[in-house]
Amino acid sequence: MWWAGSVTLPDWHLLRLAGAARDERLNRHLAYLLAWVAGVLNSVGFVAVGFYTSHMTGITAGVADQLVLGGGRLVGLGLVSIAFFLLGAMACAVQFNWARRRARGDRFALVLLTEAVLVLVVGGLADEVTWAHREWLLVAVLCFVMGQQNALITKVSEATIRTTHVTGMVTDIGIELGKLAYRNRLADAEPVRGDRGKLWMLSALVGLFFLGGVLGAVGYVALGFVVLLVPAGLLLLVAVPPLLDHVPWTVR
Repeated sequence: MWWAGSVTLPDWHLLRLAGAARDERLNRHLAYLLAWVAGVLNSVGFVAVGFYTSHMTGITAGVADQLVLGGGRLVGLGLVSIAFFLLGAMACAVQFNWARRRARGDRFALVLLTEAVLVLVVGGLADEVTWAHREWLLVAVLCFVMGQQNALITKVSEATIRTTHVTGMVTDIGIELGKLAYRNRLADAEPVRGDRGKLWMLSALVGLFFLGGVLGAVGYVALGFVVLLVPAGLLLLVAVPPLLDHVPWTVR
């Protein structure tokens, strides 16, 4: 590559989270960040419009219940959320595979950039929108972002990590705790062993999702949608460095 300038980015770990070079540690730390972001977005969505945007199991069940109970608004919001979560995951796959086919090192960063821009727009403009159906737009955008980042970390970790599926993570925590509690016999050829590293990672993901939820709720009550500028800024910070490799007038 040729460059017109000479600007060197610091070699911070945070700036390498979305790079093409991957290892288990980078994947885990990217998942931690995205779990925290998901917690913030989920909480802001609920406090703002009374609707969770990451919980597809609950939303699907809610749509079924409300079809019977006659809750037209909740059925509509549920269908919109499922559709846009699906579209977000589809968009992630399209972006990721487009970049992978071209051997681009910013295939993870492209998805994070899209997510960051959408969250930035919501954080900067949602308080200014006063039209009656604002909640529908908010649910659609947040669910799209949730679908994107869940699909991204699935790609990055080869389907071993999720950032919004707390039910699955708590289930896996229970499995690992059960393995640790199991008393092996001396004669066991294949003793049961718990994976303490996996247990710690899953616990951290759940804890960060919870922490993001607390901070999102407190921030929204105090500041409104502008609180979303914080996760948007972090996502931009992670996404931009790999993208600079493909900008001809910049140097790393």
